[in-house]
Amino acid sequence: MNVITVIGARPQFIKAAALSSLLSNTEGVEEHLLHTGQHFDDNMSAVFFRELGIPAPRWNLGLSGGLHGAMTGAQLAGIEAVLVNEQPDVVLLYGDTNSTLAGALAAAKLHIPVAHVEAGLRSFNRRMPEEVNRVLTDHLSNWLFTPTKTATANLEHEGIVGSLVHQVGDVMYDAALYFSAVAHARNERSPALTALSGRPFVLATIHRAENTDDLQRLRTILKALTMLSTDLDVVWPLHPRTRSVLARLGVDVSAAAGLHCIEPLGYLDMIEMEQSAQMVITDSGGVQKEAFFFGRPCVTLRDETEWVELVEAGWNRLAPPTSAEALLKAFRAALGTSGQAIEPYGRGDAARRIAGILQGSAA
Repeated sequence: MNVITVIGARPQFIKAAALSSLLSNTEGVEEHLLHTGQHFDDNMSAVFFRELGIPAPRWNLGLSGGLHGAMTGAQLAGIEAVLVNEQPDVVLLYGDTNSTLAGALAAAKLHIPVAHVEAGLRSFNRRMPEEVNRVLTDHLSNWLFTPTKTATANLEHEGIVGSLVHQVGDVMYDAALYFSAVAHARNERSPALTALSGRPFVLATIHRAENTDDLQRLRTILKALTMLSTDLDVVWPLHPRTRSVLARLGVDVSAAAGLHCIEPLGYLDMIEMEQSAQMVITDSGGVQKEAFFFGRPCVTLRDETEWVELVEAGWNRLAPPTSAEALLKAFRAALGTSGQAIEPYGRGDAARRIAGILQGSAA
């Protein structure tokens, strides 16, 4: 079975780190990576390949930026050209980015089977580009690898059932278990953690378009983090999109002494920071889960989340950025809390199970 895996963004690199190493040692399966270039900065892309031991992509399309239609269309054309030339048996996709949808469309139109890892997630908010990407990809897929019971039920409600769906657990949980041990065994600590000199801190990440493109929401988030930073250090690795918007607004993010705006972190440094933080504040789907993996309370700056089980169990709470005062209240309420003991993401063997299913299909 010749597999081409399409990746393009930071969360997909982490997922690929868990699965690609297994596929490389799976008899009957040969995998090659196609990088669309959606995330291209060294600290958003190359550092993950170096740290996580991901095989070098065979193809890098170097496509990023622009409006969603332009980006997805360019990626679709680039991926299609590779697929026409290579004629793989399977196109493997992760998550819900524009790269994911472009890969699904290119493969489906060429009648190449699609395997979707992290299938079945739903926010039920079609204004999110990620929601559109994941729904369309699921309905184009031949193997749907779901991370949770909720994701499997979502597919069932849409009529996707039977042998197409495999509830395998979450490959990000696999990655967190393995790479947390790698991070702990390193000789050096994260520079961001060292700079805090042992002081307690909160870790924040903001990157979703709903928060960065809505200037009122972004200003509200910035004000709330600044207010929180008078009581507790706040470390904020700035996504390039977020940094660009703040620069256009003329915001001096260094004005608050306790608010530490830094460059994006590699995965090992990010794991170390999550494990050490008093609390995580985010709008990222993956970071919500990582906070839970490491037993940290999380506040999610969104109106809804795909990972509803974490809200239901008390590990995560939703706090739409409607006012800085409301956000600050949510932050303070979450500090020091923990949720119920749950195991919604499998046993840390999702990658092995996916590799086994694909190997069985190749036989």
